[in-house]
This record gives sequence, structure tokens and C-alpha cells, in this order.
Amino acid sequence: MLKFLSKVKIEFNALDPRIASCMEFLAQCNARKAKESNPACQLQVKRRTDDHPPQITVTFVNGVEEAFDATSTPAQTIRTMILEKGQMLETEQMFREAGEKWPVIIPEEELHQSFPGTKVRIGRTS
Repeated sequence: MLKFLSKVKIEFNALDPRIASCMEFLAQCNARKAKESNPACQLQVKRRTDDHPPQITVTFVNGVEEAFDATSTPAQTIRTMILEKGQMLETEQMFREAGEKWPVIIPEEELHQSFPGTKVRIGRTS
């Protein structure tokens, strides 16, 4: 998960009962496997003393920053979103390295073509 990120900032008040997601996400970030995937990723923990809701902010390697409300978003959901976005970043990079344009735009007429090895179903009327 961390391999797609350059920075993770986790903010919470230790007395806030809604910090479960922050603590779980922090544990995932501190796992040996996660740290080994990207040792350069900065992990910043901000312990707050005000009533600001728990928040997790991640910065992707392409500079895009995304903040998550940790009171209503489970850590696993945040992790899944990071992995999905990371896979898109890898795909984009692969296309750009191959000299292809991104995003890939498929012409409308090609969307409706059948391809070898696929079955075309024709609706029956009885």
C-alpha cells in the first residue's frame, strides 16, 4: 500500500472515541511489509488536543493528496481505495513509458464490435 504513497498524515485526539480507524491504519503503515515496500514514504502522526475529527491524509507519488474522514471510513476501505488508485497510477505510468496517450480513449464504434473468441447472444422471442 505504501509503495503508491509519498506521505501519510494521521491526525487524531487520543481521547476521542472515534479513533479506531486511525489506529488500525497506523498499525498497517507500521507493519514491516508496508515499510519495506516504500521506505521513503513519510509517516506523520499528529496528536491533537482539540475536537477536530480523526483524519487520514495521503499524498500519492504523483503529488495528488486525498483526505479521509476517519470517523466514518474504515481503515480497510481507505487501504482498498489507495490500492485501486495505485493500480491506476501504475497503468498510467506503463502507458506513458510505452509512448501511449493517457487516458486511453476507445472510439465508440470499437466498443460495440465483437471480438474473436467471444459469444454474441441474440435475444430470443417466444
